Amino acid sequence: MKYMLMVLGKQADYDAMGGAANSDSPAWSEADLKAMFDYMGALNDDLAESGEWVDGQGLADPRHARLVTAAPDGSPVISDGPYGEAKEVLAGYWIVDVADFDRAAEIAARAYACPVPAGAPNYPVVVHPVDSRSGGTEVC
Repeated sequence: MKYMLMVLGKQADYDAMGGAANSDSPAWSEADLKAMFDYMGALNDDLAESGEWVDGQGLADPRHARLVTAAPDGSPVISDGPYGEAKEVLAGYWIVDVADFDRAAEIAARAYACPVPAGAPNYPVVVHPVDSRSGGTEVC
């Protein structure tokens, strides 16, 4: 069964990873970033080696995301969206193909254990089954 494991974050977290301390998080050092990237790289490698890896990506800063709706004529309406400083957004994800929810939860717990600097937030990892009824091709 396929699951999407989602890591959450805020723009302030990305700013802190870029070296700008804020009220939510201390500034991350190069060593902090290396520890995170090494940890996540090892997790990704283990999932690929076990055959459970389908896809996974870290996402760019939320400030680069846009909300898209449609005008009455169907043309896209693009806005910066309600990505306030305090709002959590999707920061990265994995799609895994595993035997059951318990295995997906084990992987999520490992992702959650990724090292972060003292005082930095550590958000829960969302585990969401992929709906197999659509064959993975339909969004709405």
